[in-house]
Amino acid sequence: MGIFSRLGTLIKSNINDLITKAEDPEKMLSQVLLEMQQQLVEAKKAVAVAIADEKKLQKQYTAEQDKSKEWERKAMVAVRAGDDNLARQALARKQEHETIATQFQQQWIAQKQAVEKLKDALRLLNNKIEEAKRKKNILIARKKRAEAQQQIANTMQGLGDTSAFDTFDRMAERIQLMEAEAEAGAELAGELSGDTLESKFLQLEASGGGTEDDALAELKSKMGMLEAPKGGDAKQLHAGAAGAGGKDDKHEPSMTAAAGGSSFSAEDLKELEDLDLSELDAKVSDKADAKDASKAK
Repeated sequence: MGIFSRLGTLIKSNINDLITKAEDPEKMLSQVLLEMQQQLVEAKKAVAVAIADEKKLQKQYTAEQDKSKEWERKAMVAVRAGDDNLARQALARKQEHETIATQFQQQWIAQKQAVEKLKDALRLLNNKIEEAKRKKNILIARKKRAEAQQQIANTMQGLGDTSAFDTFDRMAERIQLMEAEAEAGAELAGELSGDTLESKFLQLEASGGGTEDDALAELKSKMGMLEAPKGGDAKQLHAGAAGAGGKDDKHEPSMTAAAGGSSFSAEDLKELEDLDLSELDAKVSDKADAKDASKAK
């Protein structure tokens, strides 16, 4: 193969490839439909002209027939008048019009048949155009579905790439780091401004759960740090100790009950039992007298 032949083949192939790529199905179908509609318009014009010719031939045929009948009537008038020569002339003229009418009749019949064929072709072309419109709509819908499927496939292919998810992971880590830095900055600012203690108390108050006194009393009760009984409790303690002087096992529960609400341990109760209660009473009386004397002054 010569170089020019190869070059020509290469140019043709490139041109065909460009044309194939440039062909848009929707545009091509629209162009084909446009051309078919133009052909339909031209066909309608041609059929209209053919129908007009048919009507014209039909009128000419009818006119010649009417003329032939008119000359026949004139020939009959001449015969009644006894003028045979005039009758012959009228009949000759009648024959001429019949001959012309026959010619027009043949042309009219042929034109009528041609018009019927043109009408059939026009109806067929119109049906083909309507079918082409329906096919165009179907093909365009298929084209759009194919494009949507292609777009979805491209998107899924892009999602299959791990680089996008890696980017999400990196951004999540950066956001977590920013959150940690923000929390650390807020905590450091609180310590520098001395608001740490206040924030702790605010958190404690926000937790709820009863009054402060009840919570403190409950806490001291659990820790065994309640205050020692005063006044009447001391007398009750004295009575319990007096009852315990005989070291009778029956009175031990009363001592235990008296001391149950105090912070005395078992060793403290033992020391109270060994203590001389008369000395304790004397001391209590002296303290009471001293208080009365101070009040009197």
